[in-house]
Amino acid sequence: MQLGMGVELIGRAEELLADPRAEGAQVRYPAARLTEALRDAVRVAVSRGDRLHGPEEPPLSAARS
Repeated sequence: MQLGMGVELIGRAEELLADPRAEGAQVRYPAARLTEALRDAVRVAVSRGDRLHGPEEPPLSAARS
């Protein structure tokens, strides 16, 4: 579900950014949503990376602290 929403959001953002008449407020909204989507993607990647590390390696989430 998150991937589908992300793909849709990217398409909308690309269209908006291609419009030279787009105003700041119009651009800020998709920028905020893209930031949220990227935060979710990073959270999932870190979570999956933590599961891949062996017991002798520190988890990726420790590096973010």
